Parts: sequence; structure tokens; C-alpha cells
Amino acid sequence: MAFQIIINLIIAIMWMFLSESYTLASFIAGFIWGILLVLLLNRFIPGRFYGIRFVKILKLILLFMKELILSNLSILRLIYTPKPEIEPGIFAIPLEVKSNWEITLLAHLITLTPGTLSVAVSDDNRTLYVHAMDIDEVDKSVQEIKDSFEKAILEVTR
Repeated sequence: MAFQIIINLIIAIMWMFLSESYTLASFIAGFIWGILLVLLLNRFIPGRFYGIRFVKILKLILLFMKELILSNLSILRLIYTPKPEIEPGIFAIPLEVKSNWEITLLAHLITLTPGTLSVAVSDDNRTLYVHAMDIDEVDKSVQEIKDSFEKAILEVTR
């Protein structure tokens, strides 16, 4: 992936020199041409096309933004309820992510979402313990995290 990005940057710089226009617009045009060339010559360059991973990273960011907005709205609803029936608790999530980087990213995404907090990771890195401000159905909460954040992280990293 890094090799493809370097090739793309070299193509963008060469485009600037050949067009004799040393502006940002010329660099961006060269970069776009570089993306197309790297995509066309992907068979001869080692590794998967890096644009696929970029799109998946963007998808993960958008997913986090969506979950952030939805959880803020649910917390806001709990705050303005006259007599809320809140049931806080800690539940365990069995992890499919394996590397320390993946587990850390998942824990941070959960912690940054209002109403939830990553508490601990088991010694064997197979379970993540999460505190939630309101847990109605533990199985549903676990499945939502696994289907959203964990699945998106696995798409990005593998």
C-alpha cells in the first residue's frame, strides 16, 4: 500500500513538472491521474489497490459519526425524561478482533460514543468489558457493537 502511494505521489509531481504549472490544482490533477494509472497497473504492483482501504476507512469514520449522533440523541432523550428508568450495567463482548491495535480502536470508538465506556480487556484479549448507561437487552447491545464497529474495523484492517 505504501509503495502505491509513493508511486502516486511521484506521478503527481511529474505531472506538475511536465505541465510546468506548480500549483495545488496541477498537483491534484496529477494525483488523480496517478490514481487512475495505479488502478490500471494494479496487476503489476504488489498489494491490493490502496483506494479500497481508503474507502473503508471513510466508511468507518461515517459509521462512527452516525453512531455518535444517534447515541447523543438517545442520551438527550434520557436526560429530558421526567422519571427515567435507567438500568446501568457492565456486559462482556466476545472479540473477533485480535491485534492490540484493533482492540484499542474498538475500545476507543465505544468509549467516545456517549452512554458507553470500555472498562477492561480480559488477559487473553478475547473479551471486552463495557459499561453502558442504559442496557435494556444485553444481547442486542453486544450484537449492535459487533455488527457495526467491530465489522467495520475488520474490513479496514484485513
